[in-house]
Amino acid sequence: MKRRIGILTAGGDCPGLNAAIRSVAKTAIIEHDMEVFGFIGGFKGLIENEYIALTEEKVSGILTLGGTILGTSREKPMKKNHPDDFEPDQKSKQIKKTMNLLQLECVVCIGGNGTMKNAHALSKIGIPVIGIPKTIDNDVWGTEVTFGFDSAVQICTDAIDRLHTTASSHKRVIVIEVMGHDAGWIALHSGIAGGGDVILIPEIEYDISIVCNYLMKREALGKPVSIVVVGEGVKTGKKRTPGPYLAKKINELTGIETRETVLGYIQRGGSPTATDRILATRYGQFATSLIAQKQYNSMVSITNNILGSIPISETAGKTKIIEPDYELIKTARSLGVCFGDGC
Repeated sequence: MKRRIGILTAGGDCPGLNAAIRSVAKTAIIEHDMEVFGFIGGFKGLIENEYIALTEEKVSGILTLGGTILGTSREKPMKKNHPDDFEPDQKSKQIKKTMNLLQLECVVCIGGNGTMKNAHALSKIGIPVIGIPKTIDNDVWGTEVTFGFDSAVQICTDAIDRLHTTASSHKRVIVIEVMGHDAGWIALHSGIAGGGDVILIPEIEYDISIVCNYLMKREALGKPVSIVVVGEGVKTGKKRTPGPYLAKKINELTGIETRETVLGYIQRGGSPTATDRILATRYGQFATSLIAQKQYNSMVSITNNILGSIPISETAGKTKIIEPDYELIKTARSLGVCFGDGC
């Protein structure tokens, strides 16, 4: 019988998922003569034995599509008492039953931090897994970049470009809130690409008075138009979204007319950029080669544009954040960008 593998997409959607599915399936079928089964709705499909057979025909034409043809969910495969103490329960028993029924040797789990943690949980109970890191947030520990990130940065940069014209027309400060959870990768990269004047990220503690003084200084120099890019994980002192809060405070403290835009889920939608299509394709091909060599319980990673892998146990439960001495932060500071910690 041919070797059989499963594949699922879990967590939030992002551009490039279909490119990764296509790459895994085509490489498995063409290069390794495997059969591939795609589980519907992430780990939920694995638990409930809901799947489709992924043939070459089934994955044809999906490279450019956003979203995921398999669907996704935030279903967890089992209970967890401690990061390294996963307690098998009824769900895990059902997953083992699915694996046995389909005679699968491995499951490719495509997702972000939560998915890698759940994949690690499966490996702890004897189910071979391979992780492929995806997320627009770019915060998966152990790899330099995740697919979906470049597409999100492009969307945010385009939005900032458009907001520049509105800000200029009305002589306003505009605050744009972007996604990223507790990591500021999207805010930093899109802020620099879009010419943001202030960039606030969770990794650097800001002082609102420093931000306001900087904006008033710009106005005194004949620059009443400013763009403030803020990551959603930036703290405000209370549980509230930072964009609207900061816009209100800036307006109150400076007297400069200020408006906010929260981009939201638009950052996760649409067709992936060429960069993300290529990265997802490379990740998918490499993941399948790991399975062919029976190098299970690993996550595909990339360093200096060279593909490799790390034990999935190493990434589970960790988050990759921006270090204070990150080169792009230094670059932005040299251009006069304010990070709210001294401008």
